[in-house]
Amino acid sequence: MESESLRLKSFSLLLLLLALQFLSITPSNSKSIVSSLPGYPGQLPFKLETGYVGIGEKEEAQFFYYFVESERNPDEDPLIFYLTGGPGCSAVITFFYQIGPLSFNFDNAPENITLTSNPNSWTQMANVIFVDMPAGTGFSYATTKEASISSDSIVVKQANDFLRKFLIDHPKFLKNPLYITGISYMGIVTPIITLEVYNANERGDQPALNVQGYILCSPLTDKFMDFNSRVEYAHRMALISDDIYYSAKQNCQGNYVNIDDTTNSVCANSLQKYKECTNDINLKHILEPLCNKSDLKPYCREYYYNFAADWANDKAVQQALNIRQGTIGKWELFNTTMHYSEGKNDTFCYAYDISSSFSYHKKLVSQKCRALIFSGDHDMTFPYVGIEQWIAALGIPIDSPWEPFYVDSQVGGYEMTYAQNAYSMTFATVKGAGHAVAQYKPKEAMVLTERWLASKSCNSNTNECLSLKSSSNTISLS
Repeated sequence: MESESLRLKSFSLLLLLLALQFLSITPSNSKSIVSSLPGYPGQLPFKLETGYVGIGEKEEAQFFYYFVESERNPDEDPLIFYLTGGPGCSAVITFFYQIGPLSFNFDNAPENITLTSNPNSWTQMANVIFVDMPAGTGFSYATTKEASISSDSIVVKQANDFLRKFLIDHPKFLKNPLYITGISYMGIVTPIITLEVYNANERGDQPALNVQGYILCSPLTDKFMDFNSRVEYAHRMALISDDIYYSAKQNCQGNYVNIDDTTNSVCANSLQKYKECTNDINLKHILEPLCNKSDLKPYCREYYYNFAADWANDKAVQQALNIRQGTIGKWELFNTTMHYSEGKNDTFCYAYDISSSFSYHKKLVSQKCRALIFSGDHDMTFPYVGIEQWIAALGIPIDSPWEPFYVDSQVGGYEMTYAQNAYSMTFATVKGAGHAVAQYKPKEAMVLTERWLASKSCNSNTNECLSLKSSSNTISLS
């Protein structure tokens, strides 16, 4: 009896140890369906899933995501993997301020922040994955010091690992046309991620992903070309005079970024005039005022970013989103230690180790691939001028010339298409839009993207072609 009792105690202890061991292991894919959110009246009218995907040998980096199934036809509509810029900008900004199915209503903020439906959500035409990346962004976190250190190159690898693990866990979406999408700073890494998906398919990595191409909004592509184009853009938009522009052009020989004041003082003096004229311009939208924080409610979008933290730090919100308690401190919309600005050096937690993704765009030209690049024509952060320059440098023939596109019988912007063999690229400017195009001109951004997605595309694995009809839930094979 005594030995039997000892065996039972030993067995119970073993079960306890196994249970503790199980609890200490973070699941690689932890997900849940969110049916309601604080601030929104009633049940959500769309399917929202939130969760974490663990990346790394011991899953040291835990990436939080919001996944919204298409409100039209989730089984056949495209799958968009959306990376927010910064780096270090939470997916909340793309989900609630730009292309997601909900928008904040800040009329009574911060005491009462409510949510409303976004009539121009991209989830009306596509399944969209919004992810907080890199670790330390939004609700994503790292369990070790090493995993909290990131870089452009690390984001490329982790984004590919995330996408593959997510689709292994969501196999029903493996057949959907896949588009890798990035805004702003993520223009540096998105083409590289896209190329790696194509390469993985060619290597025979399983599962094969039905990658169709990539979408870039106001992208940073080449740190010299994009920042350098600001001077020409300022001249085109009458922010600087002919005299200032031609003086800088002549004295700096077209290089306005890498200037040594000691060896080229004439150029430096010319650029000083440019700086005096543009220092107080809102680069994100040159027609909108800079935020004056001394005003109670200044007319600037940045002011309303502050209230997102009030909502996201609310315990009821985090409980509804199924956030793991104790994994982050105070939630922030932007991780300023990662956020990039012109000329910024590496920080203790992030290395800006890719200066240009142009060569990867060039490599993608040889793939069966589609690209949509669009920009606001009033964005001076990464002006459309620089985008035009690197697209021209690709040397792809023009397939359709520059022409307007229309929204509600009005010019929404302008577009042109380049094509070579099985590759095509559409470049568009959205009239009156700033940096985050969908925030300034939501309907124009949605119509432009929906029409582009609805055009003919081919399955990269089976060579079957799909004609996606934006006005219908049907997809025809041809």
